[in-house]
Amino acid sequence: MIVIMKQYRIIISGGGTGGHIFPAVAIARELESRFENLEILFIGARNRMEMEKVPNAGYNIKGLWISGVDRKISLKNFIFPIKLLHSIIRSFMITFKFKPDLVIGTGGFASFPIVFAASILGRSTLIQEQNSYAGVSNKVLSKYVNRICVSYENMERFFPKKKIQFAGNPIRKSILNFDLDIEDSKNFFNLNNENTTILVIGGSLGAKSINESISENISFFVENKLNLLWQTGVLYEETSKNTLTKIGLNTLNCYKFINQMHHAYAAADIIISRAGAIAISELSYVGKPVILIPSPNVAENHQMKNAQSLVNKNSALMVKDVDARLKLVETLEILVKNKNLQKKLGQNIKNLSMPLATSLIVDECLKIIKE
Repeated sequence: MIVIMKQYRIIISGGGTGGHIFPAVAIARELESRFENLEILFIGARNRMEMEKVPNAGYNIKGLWISGVDRKISLKNFIFPIKLLHSIIRSFMITFKFKPDLVIGTGGFASFPIVFAASILGRSTLIQEQNSYAGVSNKVLSKYVNRICVSYENMERFFPKKKIQFAGNPIRKSILNFDLDIEDSKNFFNLNNENTTILVIGGSLGAKSINESISENISFFVENKLNLLWQTGVLYEETSKNTLTKIGLNTLNCYKFINQMHHAYAAADIIISRAGAIAISELSYVGKPVILIPSPNVAENHQMKNAQSLVNKNSALMVKDVDARLKLVETLEILVKNKNLQKKLGQNIKNLSMPLATSLIVDECLKIIKE
């Protein structure tokens, strides 16, 4: 363990979704364990979830007037250049005042202005690309930053090879401790210990195709005596609860958001999930058979590419979002009845796990600072 005595200042920027915020906080925690005297400042986007989540984690954060580009024709896109210019100017001011020794970007549109400004001002910079297909912002930033930590192979397609460091995606500390007693975790959710448990994760807001697929085929879970742990998201909580109330079985449960995900992962025998980069990193660590339904509503269609990379390695099954209502439960039935396939998928996805990702990323941070 390397402990740095001198005082250092580090800026971390990432937000818009939990997939950018959780890694940023994990990196901050690891940095604090390495530095004796450290000041961390987060940069996020105004009115986005990081402005709440980061302070709750105990860190200071400043917000930029920035948002992403709407993939559809929208009046919001006309104001984007103004927001970007405003955020870059403010990022120059923040960098001048804070004088960071290192600026880290974990993705999201808030990362670009501050990492770009810091690079232009000669500050040390590092970005983390979480997906198998690089986003536009990181492609541009790759020309300026000192180091690029990636989570997938063959990323020299997008970045200068000499700057790339293969490290993986940070995993929440609570998930690293997920390996609990399965029976205790099933009891935590009041599930039947004799039943196979299906965990469905659709994100904090909820995935329309996944939720409707489960709701329309709830009889499948009843007829096959399956436990259901169903994270519906905020938008689908009420309708999902109504569906399960009509059934009246305590083996079928839905939640707006599952806070105790380590218990959920331990209790699960099969997992249905979106294919965000951080979700896949956690699922790889957990090592359970997975059916991925990539979201079509993401930049560069990166979730499809993330999922396909696992399918190519026989590490997961995939159902396209557009086919979910017809094929999700059909695919689930095949997997439920094939124990050998369950075992094979679980072993293969576990082999892709990188539990030391956060530590490897911070190792690169230390190297940059020393250089």
